[in-house]
Amino acid sequence: MTKLQKTFLGVFLLLLAGMVYMEATKPPPVSWFPSYNNQDEIPLGTVVLYDILDQNFKEKLTEIDRPPYEVLRDTTLQGTYLFLNNSIGFDQAELDKLYQWAEEGNTVFISANSMGAKLLDTLQVETKTNYLLKNIQTEPLVNLTNKQFDAAKPYHIKRNFNIKTFSKIDTLNQTVLGFSEAFNDQTSIQDSLPNFIKAPVGKGAFYLHLQPETFSNYFLLTENFATYTKNALSYLPKDKQLFWDKEYKTGKHINVSPLHILLGNKYLKWAYYFVLIGVLLFVLFEGKRKQRSIPIVQPPKNRTYEYTRTISGMYLDKKDYHSVAKKQIALFFEYIRIQLRTPTEQQNSRFFTAVAGKTGNTIEDTKKLFTFIDKVNNQHTTSSEELQKLYKEIQAFKTKADGKP
Repeated sequence: MTKLQKTFLGVFLLLLAGMVYMEATKPPPVSWFPSYNNQDEIPLGTVVLYDILDQNFKEKLTEIDRPPYEVLRDTTLQGTYLFLNNSIGFDQAELDKLYQWAEEGNTVFISANSMGAKLLDTLQVETKTNYLLKNIQTEPLVNLTNKQFDAAKPYHIKRNFNIKTFSKIDTLNQTVLGFSEAFNDQTSIQDSLPNFIKAPVGKGAFYLHLQPETFSNYFLLTENFATYTKNALSYLPKDKQLFWDKEYKTGKHINVSPLHILLGNKYLKWAYYFVLIGVLLFVLFEGKRKQRSIPIVQPPKNRTYEYTRTISGMYLDKKDYHSVAKKQIALFFEYIRIQLRTPTEQQNSRFFTAVAGKTGNTIEDTKKLFTFIDKVNNQHTTSSEELQKLYKEIQAFKTKADGKP
């Protein structure tokens, strides 16, 4: 490589390093994403507004991260439901719930550039977009109608935002609370362009506001613009609960972790758990050192039955039926003590009821069997017929207890 080539290469590397440094150290661009989330500090976030509401409402401020339809199933909730976003569209079921809730004396405050057609139709209002033919950009001017809140000079938002106003309202029942207009070097706003109205519903009301940027961090931190926001929210009842909606937020935080999605579905969650259990069992059993198989040692066989047959045969050969009968009775009593878990020391009415209940026999049949057993047990001799009868009745009693036909 020649000296000239080395010089050019060095200059190129210096320029490249300088560009990388400048790119890495330059401040990030300002995000104008319409978040309206109370945790975002970007211009169109609402962390400032939420702090102000928290200071004023304190323990009466509640965050709601579920749809209104689920929340308003609790009929004990009372207060103000605050919706703030660039676009809000309720389905019919949610709108019916909110409307019914407002009729009961509660307040619904909605600020959005775009409101669903169902809401507008229900409240019998229409909206339109204002723009200037001579200018591509539209910078909003906003003000309130109340003389106590009316600023001498309208609030000029020096950003290109969408401007919506109400083109049709129910003038007999609804009240205009504020106006807006596109800035065109004027110092006042026409009274024909309302953007903030109150719509009474039953004992409560809907407040509709079409410029949500006036509640953003950018607006509240601009000069004395916070006065407008404070006055606009002064229509809300101060002595009631304020519910801050987090469901209808463009910038709501969503957990997109694969594990969160997996555990969010109960079927996938249990499948995941079974896989983990299977892996654990494999490690425990297959991970051990392999060893030679251990021969199976057969346990001693139970010869009780053969022994009993032998002994009983001896008694029968001697025709000692009474001894065989007493053995049968003793085995039957052992069956009651072990299988039915019933003591046999006292044979009274409680004993008969317990045995009958556990075997499915009637109390009369139970008393009859034990009366015959008592007779055989107390006599000195037992005939072959009595022995056979005793055996059959005990077997029939036990058969019914075992659930056999």
